[in-house]
Amino acid sequence: MTEELSKSKAVRQKSVGEYFAAHLREYGLLLALIAIMAFFQVMTGGVMLKSVNITNLFLQNSYIIIMALGMLVVIVAGHIDLSVGSVMGFIGALAAILMVNYDWPLWAVFPVCLTAGALIGAAQGYWVAYWSIPPFIVTLAGMLVFRGLSLWLLEGQSVGPFPKEFQLLSTGFIPDFMPESMSASLAETFGARRFNTGALSLGVIGSAVIVYLGLKKRARNKAYGIEDEPKSFFIGRNIIVIGGLLFICFKLATFRGLPNVLVTMAVLTIAYAFLTQSTVIGRRLYAVGGNEKAAKLSGIKTKRLTFLAFANMGMLAALAGLIFAARLNTATPKAGFAVELDVIAAVFIGGASMSGGVGKVIGAVVGAFIMGVMNNGMSIMGIGIDYQQVIKGLVLLAAVIFDVYNKNKQG
Repeated sequence: MTEELSKSKAVRQKSVGEYFAAHLREYGLLLALIAIMAFFQVMTGGVMLKSVNITNLFLQNSYIIIMALGMLVVIVAGHIDLSVGSVMGFIGALAAILMVNYDWPLWAVFPVCLTAGALIGAAQGYWVAYWSIPPFIVTLAGMLVFRGLSLWLLEGQSVGPFPKEFQLLSTGFIPDFMPESMSASLAETFGARRFNTGALSLGVIGSAVIVYLGLKKRARNKAYGIEDEPKSFFIGRNIIVIGGLLFICFKLATFRGLPNVLVTMAVLTIAYAFLTQSTVIGRRLYAVGGNEKAAKLSGIKTKRLTFLAFANMGMLAALAGLIFAARLNTATPKAGFAVELDVIAAVFIGGASMSGGVGKVIGAVVGAFIMGVMNNGMSIMGIGIDYQQVIKGLVLLAAVIFDVYNKNKQG
């Protein structure tokens, strides 16, 4: 009996090439991001990977990444939300009216705006989930409605500036916990104006956690006879990921440290990765997107999950709206215009399937960074907005074609 059990646990280890081919969608995306950054690093004469530009990448794309997390949940469930840009602009306008015109404090504005966003998402989710109205129609209507409400609320004018504490939501940085003398000494060592030890420390801690979790997963897979990635592939992948993480944290440390929005993004990314991959709700979301009828027959409350997915999207769009308004230091009627296209593109480029049931949080984040790096790199090179739109459209088309090709190949 023991002998049979050990044989059942013995799994043929794939070669590096076989494993990479089987996980091309996941790891190819990471390599694509590295290749794109290397390309723009050369084409911009080294500007792409400068400390100030890396910081700007996080600041400029934070709201896209935050909404991509919610959009991933919606798309995995088999739906889509076209209204996120308009909701983002509307919530920014609402925050401006409350703070600038009515002198509301930040502690009151923040929960009110997040609740408003969640209610907007819930209202749209209600029609999709319980009335079976196609999400394309519902959210297209929402896009028009909230674009109009933003214009009405702001009376066609920009409203600002915001209080300084609100601006810190987007433009603030985490204070360094080390003494100034130590930071100054490190800055002198690395030839920088300043050095934020907290940023580098976070990179070291994050690297240690990645290695620990990776080794723990390998040990668990081995114990249960589950197929795992080849050892050389595991080592190589971790070297690339940890090297990139330490490099970025070092660059941030030599500028102003960790942006507040980066911490917000990191916490949300970890939370949603755990939600989608390690919880019952997450597994049920994938089941609903994969086959809604089968999920319903198995006892999953598909309507409630769809409703919650849209409510969650509305809340994250509201958070993105607050961050975007804080970055601009003003609310404008055009805020959020066409942002939904970048958000949806980021999720599809990140490996999500149009038919639902497929997609990962890390993929959506990497997809958002690919879009952000392309926008940033092309702007530095002086490429016009017309050509930028064409290139981004072609990249999105290529990602969808790749998805369909893989699906047909597997089928």
